[in-house]
Amino acid sequence: MIMAVMAREIWTDERLDDLNKKVDDGFADTKAETRAGFARVDRCFAETEAETAERFDRLETRMDRQFGELNQRFDRMQIALLGSAAGIIAALIGLIATQV
Repeated sequence: MIMAVMAREIWTDERLDDLNKKVDDGFADTKAETRAGFARVDRCFAETEAETAERFDRLETRMDRQFGELNQRFDRMQIALLGSAAGIIAALIGLIATQV
């Protein structure tokens, strides 16, 4: 019985080579799985980036249109304020002219 236990504990070059091959194969499998996983992640990022760029382009176009409309409203308001100021100045000049 002691001989059987001792026989199992002896590591021959052949057994070490087998273990080395198993470890190398395990790392090769892990590398392949990791590369495949990163390839999937890269594809997902590329798809997401394309979708995001398209959404931002649509948003930018919409914002440009809305800012254009806002600028037009400010222009109309400025014209109305200038017209009102001109009317008030004319009324004041008329009031002063009638008092003199």
